[in-house]
Amino acid sequence: MRPNQISLETAQMMSKKLGMPLEHVMHTPPHILVAKLKEKEEQEEQAKKE
Repeated sequence: MRPNQISLETAQMMSKKLGMPLEHVMHTPPHILVAKLKEKEEQEEQAKKE
């Protein structure tokens, strides 16, 4: 499987936001990364509401 075709800056942002190692971000399928980012943002919104 090829690494994701994303920039280093984007991969680093995702790594920080998701708490995943950079290597995992680069090799996780894009649709899973998008789902995890969406889930994380929803959790952050819920925390702000409370």
